[in-house]
Amino acid sequence: MLNETLTAFYERDLRKLIDEINLFENEADLWRTAGTISNPAGNLVLHLTGGMNHHIGYTLGHTGYVRDRSLEFSQKNVSREQLVAGVETLIQVIRQSLAALTPQQLEGEFPSFFDQPGTSTAYVLIQLLAHLNYHLGQVNYLRRMLGSTNA
Repeated sequence: MLNETLTAFYERDLRKLIDEINLFENEADLWRTAGTISNPAGNLVLHLTGGMNHHIGYTLGHTGYVRDRSLEFSQKNVSREQLVAGVETLIQVIRQSLAALTPQQLEGEFPSFFDQPGTSTAYVLIQLLAHLNYHLGQVNYLRRMLGSTNA
């Protein structure tokens, strides 16, 4: 039951992320910052997809994904279509990975060190969902700050 609820929340919020990507009036603004903000929206999207593909896809779903965290913040000018496609693929990875988890696995220790010893898989999945929403808010704020007045 928890995995179904988490899957629904992840999909809902990742679809909001896709909406935000598409609401940027000027695609180049995905790679701009303003004020003291150091990470453009595009890099936040790459960071979210990279982190969740690693923690959920690789660690729980055994997808074989290989993460390059530094590239998530250094890569630039990835097209809007590629960013959206990466999020769409991530939604499928999350669906498959979480659907395979038993209640015992959710309650059990996450298979790799996360932020403290002995954290449960459920804890990690909730923490990753909170992290997604933190960055989703940043993307929304940055988009509006850069002048995209859509929605």
